[in-house]
Amino acid sequence: MFKNIQEDIRAFQERDPAAKGPLAIIFTYPGFHAVAWHRIAHWLWGHKLFFVARLISNFARWVTLIEIHPGAQIGRRLVIDHGGGVVIGETAVIGDDVTIYHQVTLGGVAPSVDADSQRGQKRHPTVDDGVIIGCGAAILGPITIGRQSRVGANAVVTKDVPPGVTAVGNPAQVALPKNKERAKAFQAYGTPTDGQDPVMQTIENLRSQLGVLMDRVAELEEHEKAAQDEDAGKKPGRGMRPKAAAGDK
Repeated sequence: MFKNIQEDIRAFQERDPAAKGPLAIIFTYPGFHAVAWHRIAHWLWGHKLFFVARLISNFARWVTLIEIHPGAQIGRRLVIDHGGGVVIGETAVIGDDVTIYHQVTLGGVAPSVDADSQRGQKRHPTVDDGVIIGCGAAILGPITIGRQSRVGANAVVTKDVPPGVTAVGNPAQVALPKNKERAKAFQAYGTPTDGQDPVMQTIENLRSQLGVLMDRVAELEEHEKAAQDEDAGKKPGRGMRPKAAAGDK
């Protein structure tokens, strides 16, 4: 547990350019405080000391404005940057080297009116290693956010996100990175500057499909005109009388 806390301090130094040193992180960073208190509360939770674990997590929420259920499973080197308003539910699972910004919710979507049937069930997201979640994002339900993916600011995610992509918007849509090598680098707030807007991507796809349809319509019109010209050549021309049959003479 204490080794994980030491790694957390180094992770804050590596990912936050405003960090001035270990002492500043230890004494002034609410995100670090929340993670450190959670590691203690989670240890107690795992040893069936549920009430004491909830007391500690509740104290941490008062102090940091970050709510992490003591049952949530958090990996190594988690960074909660700024932190205010973050909510992480009981059955959430967070991998290693994850970065979470303020106002993020890892919540459930099941109705609370039937709580008894939901106890012991997976209700919250799984966030794989290296994920970055931008401020204001809501990730809801027992879904999986794939390894090294990004969730942009204010995105609402209710479906699985594949590894190595960026999910943005409400409802969230996947936008593939233009530069795959750059996509692996750290991206503040989970929002790449070179990512294509999924709305514009949809518009471009529609324009492309419309162009194909217009070409197809023009091709069909040419075939129809050629067929009409061929039929016109087989019929008697204007001003010409058809040849009389032998019995009409």
